[in-house]
Amino acid sequence: MDAGGLRSYGFSYDYETLSMIWLFTIYYRKNGFVSFASAAVVAMILCTAPAVGAFEDFQPAALDYAGIYSLWETDPALAGHGVTIAAVCRSFTYLQNIPLNDYRLNMQHQCFSDSNVGFVDGLGLEPGISEHSTAIGAVLVGRDPNAYHPQLGYFQYAGAAPEVQLDVYEFWRFIVNHVFGGKPLEADILTMSVGSAFDDWWTRGINHIADANGLIVVASVGNGSDVFDPPLYPGAGANVIGVGVVDSVKTDKLSRNLSEFSLPHAEHSSIGPTYDRRCKPDIVAGGNCVVPDANSNSRYVITGDWSSFAAPIVAGTTSLLVQKAKSEPALYPAVAPDGGNCVIKAILMNSAAKLPYWHKGAADKADDHYVSLDYIQGAGVLNAQGAYEQLVAGQGPAGDAGPIGWDNSTIENTGSGANVYRFRMPEIHDKLITATLVWNRHYEDRYPFAALTEADSDLRLELWAVDPNDPEAGYLLDYSDSISDNVEHIYCAADPNYSTYELIVTFSNPADSDVLNPALERYGLAWRTDEADTTENIYWYDLNYDGSIDVMDFTTLLKNLNSPADTEAGYLLGDINMDGMIDIKDVVILMEHMSPKS
Repeated sequence: MDAGGLRSYGFSYDYETLSMIWLFTIYYRKNGFVSFASAAVVAMILCTAPAVGAFEDFQPAALDYAGIYSLWETDPALAGHGVTIAAVCRSFTYLQNIPLNDYRLNMQHQCFSDSNVGFVDGLGLEPGISEHSTAIGAVLVGRDPNAYHPQLGYFQYAGAAPEVQLDVYEFWRFIVNHVFGGKPLEADILTMSVGSAFDDWWTRGINHIADANGLIVVASVGNGSDVFDPPLYPGAGANVIGVGVVDSVKTDKLSRNLSEFSLPHAEHSSIGPTYDRRCKPDIVAGGNCVVPDANSNSRYVITGDWSSFAAPIVAGTTSLLVQKAKSEPALYPAVAPDGGNCVIKAILMNSAAKLPYWHKGAADKADDHYVSLDYIQGAGVLNAQGAYEQLVAGQGPAGDAGPIGWDNSTIENTGSGANVYRFRMPEIHDKLITATLVWNRHYEDRYPFAALTEADSDLRLELWAVDPNDPEAGYLLDYSDSISDNVEHIYCAADPNYSTYELIVTFSNPADSDVLNPALERYGLAWRTDEADTTENIYWYDLNYDGSIDVMDFTTLLKNLNSPADTEAGYLLGDINMDGMIDIKDVVILMEHMSPKS
C-alpha cells in the first residue's frame, strides 16, 4: 500500500507515521492475524492519535467508557475483521401501516466512506435514509479522522468495529423472510434497536433462531418510564442480550457530558422484571453519542441517552470478541453454533462492572438467591477489556480450573448429576468471586413459535468454599436459583479462610420431581476472581448526576427521606448504606462527602 492508498482512507500523516504504519502492517500480516488492509486501518487509527492519552480526542466517548478504545490498545488486531453483523432497522415512515423503505444509513456521509455496509431492500420502493439507522451504523462502523462539531472542535470518529461487514435489513422484510419464512441468516451477530411491549410471534421467532442456530442477538430494552416503555421485546427475550442505557452526566460542558456517565435510571432505561418475572436488562452501556447528521455529508449531532445507541456499543464489543475467538482454535467453542451464544452472553455479563446501588431484585437481601440480577443494571455496565480478558483466559472444562475462565458444556439430568469446577485463588484477602450461568429457552420452529416449556430446563449455580484436605469442612458460600430466569449470577466476597472453591452446575429440580427437565441441557458458564474495588465512586452521592456533590444532591435525598429504597419504578437513589431504607444514616454519609463550599 503506497501513500496514495493510505490517503484514500482519509487519514493525514507524515513520513515518520507512514513508517510506523508500514512496520505495523507487515508484522501483523506476517503473523497472519488480520488482512493487510485491516491491519493498516487499525494502525492508522492508533498512529494518528495523540501520543499522550491516545484516544482522548476520539468520539463517541461512550466507546471509551465501555473500554473499547483501551481494548484496541491491548490487541490492535481487533477491528471486527471477518465478522458480520446484521442490523435490523425500522423504516422511519409508514403509509397505512406499510413501511416506506426509509431505513437506510446516509452512506454519503464521510464517516462511511470506506465502511463495509450492505442493504437488503426488495420492497419495491425507492430506499430512503433514517436518522436512527445512520446513528446506529456509525456507532458500529463509522470512521472519520477529520470530524468536527462546533462545541467539540476537531476530533477523530471511530465506531466500535470499523472492519465489520454490516448488513442492514428493513425490519418487516427481515421478519417476513428470516423469521416467518425461515430463510438462513448469514451473520455472526444480530442487533436490533427496535422493540414491542408484547412478546409476539416474531419476538419468539427471534428467540428460536438464537437457540436453534447459535446466533448472538443483542437488542435494546427500551427508554424507560418517561416514554412509558416496559422492557421491550426482543430485548426482553430469554435468549437475547438485553441492553439498557447509563445516563451521561448533565453539565454545561458538552465534552464532559459525552465522556462521563453516572447510573442507569428507570426514567430513561426500561427496567425489570418482565411480565413473567424475569430479570432485564442483562447489561447496560452508555448511549449518549456523537453521530453523523443523516441530512449532511459531514456534520455531526448528539443522540442523547437512549438504549438504541447503547445496544450497538454492546454489539460492536461482541464482534471484537467473535473475531478473537474465530482467530484462535482454542477459543472457538465460545462462538460455536451449539452453545456459543450462551458463552458470549455469560462472558459479557460476568465481566460487567457493578455500579453504585447494584443489588439483586428488591433492596433487601431476602430474594438474593432467587433473583439473578439487578432490575435496572442487570449484571452491570459493559466492560470490553474485562470481557476480552475473560475470553482469552480460555475454556476450562469441569474439573480443575483456573481462577478465571469459561466453558461451553452440557449437563445430564440424572437426578444427582452435577458439573463441578474447582479453582484455587492465589491470594485470598479482599477478593470477589463472580460467576454467570446461561442457557437457552426453546421454541417451536414455525409460526407462531410457541414456547416449548416442557423442553426447558431449570438450572442452579452453587459456589462452595472447600478444604481439599477435609471434605467435611467446606460450606455453601452462595447460590443462584431463579425460578423464572435462564440466567444465574453470583457476585460475592471470598472467605479469607478458604483458598479453594467449587462452582457447581446442576438441575434445580431432580429428575424425580414434579418439574420436568430435559435429559440434557447445553449451557455457557463464565467465572472470575477479582480484587475488591475500593475506589470511591462519586455516584453514590451525586444523586442528580451533574458531576458534583452539592446541596442539590442533599435536596434530592431529603425528597426521598424515610422512604423504602424500592418503588414500582425501580429503586430510589439515596440508600447509600444499602440497608433498604433512605433515612438519617444516609443523610449523615452524604454530608460527609459534600463539598465544603456547599
